[in-house]
Amino acid sequence: MIIGLVTAVAASVCYGTGSVLQAVGSRKSARREAAKASTTGTTQHGGPSLSSTAKAAVTWEFMVGTVLDFLGFGLGALAARMLPLFLSQTVISANLIVTALLSIKLLGIRLNGREWVSIGVVCSALVLLATAAGHEGSGATAMSTHWWLLAISVVLMGGGTVAVRLLGARAAILAGLLSGLGFGAIGVGVRILDGIDPFDLPTMLADPALYAILVSGSVGMYLHTVALQIGSVNGATAALVVGETVLPGIIGVMWLGDASRDGFAWVAVLGFLLAVAGAVAVAWFGEPDAHAAAPQAEPDTHAAAPQAEPDKVPTPVA
Repeated sequence: MIIGLVTAVAASVCYGTGSVLQAVGSRKSARREAAKASTTGTTQHGGPSLSSTAKAAVTWEFMVGTVLDFLGFGLGALAARMLPLFLSQTVISANLIVTALLSIKLLGIRLNGREWVSIGVVCSALVLLATAAGHEGSGATAMSTHWWLLAISVVLMGGGTVAVRLLGARAAILAGLLSGLGFGAIGVGVRILDGIDPFDLPTMLADPALYAILVSGSVGMYLHTVALQIGSVNGATAALVVGETVLPGIIGVMWLGDASRDGFAWVAVLGFLLAVAGAVAVAWFGEPDAHAAAPQAEPDTHAAAPQAEPDKVPTPVA
């Protein structure tokens, strides 16, 4: 249990740090597109184009953030095998706290009193969950479940990508939620994946759950990038938290055999609800930084630079 918790916390730190670095890289790329008065940076619906997303992905901040995401993925996969999903996914989703705290330094976002209270609620909820968590399920399921997971992943990720592109600039929360569902599917897929213990590569390659993990992970990463480009980093991450926490936690309890300690079920439920509510509250009460995602052209270097308002997100220097 302790090793699993440490692994989940490490994954959370990696994901939270990676999210902020990716946001910095995405916004830097968006400002460069605006400075060139580029018309290829957005779709006809106002959202980021594939080319602008690709350009964001080659900034050094975004690449470092992506490396941290991959590291977080590996650590999160280990945690999903060692802890109940309602605990592992919730601890990992606490990366919103890391995101919020690092945003103070790297994105110039100030946290207000209600955000600090919300962060405290999440931390307290994680203590309750760790106290109440019992054994994790075996993950042994019928092969039909593996196929269902793949089918649902393809429909959600494929249909979600189309919907996000059609909604354009209004799709930040939807993109964050869908990316969270994708990352949640990874947790479920890792739990039920055959061929891990004992290791058997042919069995693993023949398991549809492996391809559900690949589809959900790759498209989920793309949707997360889009969410960071067009909306509030805290808002997008909060939607991600809901997606990657609630559904996997329910699936783990109802179908995969996850359980709480005897007599502690109410503590687990309370901790789970508080953790999700606290994470969402961090974004709900957060400073409005969506305008930072709307790129502005570079100011005239001969003109006096205006001072950033203290309660707004200052535009970082490209």
